[in-house]
Amino acid sequence: GAQTQAPGQITFPIIQQGVADIVTATDEQLVEALRFYAERMKIVVEPTGALALAGALHGGLELQGKRVGIVISGGNVDMERYARFLSA
Repeated sequence: GAQTQAPGQITFPIIQQGVADIVTATDEQLVEALRFYAERMKIVVEPTGALALAGALHGGLELQGKRVGIVISGGNVDMERYARFLSA
């Protein structure tokens, strides 16, 4: 998940080999992505599953005019916590 404190011994070498760049998103940007999925797409997405959209929207990537695919994953979220995210 996204809350890990350090990459794992297996995953870090894979990242080093296959990833060219990493973008970040703030908690507020993540909540904005969750809200987008809920309001516009009518789907529940767990916070980690919304990170790709938050990064695409706010990570400083040049995406205008490009075809972009974003993986949406999971509904593994506590509904009370999810409601607090959406009402913030």
